[in-house]
Amino acid sequence: MKSPPQVRKPPASKLASGKHPPWRRFLLRRQVFRALRATLTVALLSGAAAAQRADESDERALRARRLAMVERHIAREGIEDTATLTAMRTVPRHEFVPAAFRDEAYENHPLPIGHGQTISQPYIVAYMTEIVRPRPGMRILEVGTGSGYQAAVLAATGAEVYTMEIFRALAESARERLARLGYSRVTVRHGDGNQGWADEGPFDAIVVTAASSHIPPALTRQLRPNGRMVIPVGSVYGAQYLILVEKDAKGALRTRNLLPVAFVPMLSGLR
Repeated sequence: MKSPPQVRKPPASKLASGKHPPWRRFLLRRQVFRALRATLTVALLSGAAAAQRADESDERALRARRLAMVERHIAREGIEDTATLTAMRTVPRHEFVPAAFRDEAYENHPLPIGHGQTISQPYIVAYMTEIVRPRPGMRILEVGTGSGYQAAVLAATGAEVYTMEIFRALAESARERLARLGYSRVTVRHGDGNQGWADEGPFDAIVVTAASSHIPPALTRQLRPNGRMVIPVGSVYGAQYLILVEKDAKGALRTRNLLPVAFVPMLSGLR
């Protein structure tokens, strides 16, 4: 009688012990990695989409506030020029104020921008813009760039704007900001506005955003015949008036007081 056949046991290393062979473990790890990567990608895309929606919502809210500001503080106060109103409704003032004052960007008052300088009250920006009657193709000199807001408003009317700032830091930051926001019609120079910008003159209009004790002769020389200049004149600690300077076709000057104002002083000497 034959003995029953003997069943050979596999080596202990190959007994089913709950472990997968190496190739199987590799496939499992790759599947887990792919699942994690897909989950992470979905999470990142969802987060980016949510952030984009939040940004778009923020922009809509800021635009609504800007339109309300123009209606309440500018149009209702007598500014009628269509080009000026369109520019004021378009230019994002919140981009031209420090982050700490972003919530106040569409309030009708000036705000500090550093170096003892300010961004002007929106109504005054609109008023000065309307006074010089900017139109496409005009060449306008601005003295006192600050953060670049007035230059952006002038450029939004289609004018070519040349703006000067005595503080190098402000000039450089305004240049970067205006370029980033797409205001290609604005050229920024670090310079002393008392001397104007003779190389680019004469100008159809000049807007001065700092108070001088007098009307600088260099600026009147660089004003084109039939041109207009608006400038605050007076003492820093006393009365200041916004002055309209008009040059007729023969070069004769005429001045007119417009309204009392309060501006930072016009400085001399580069900073």
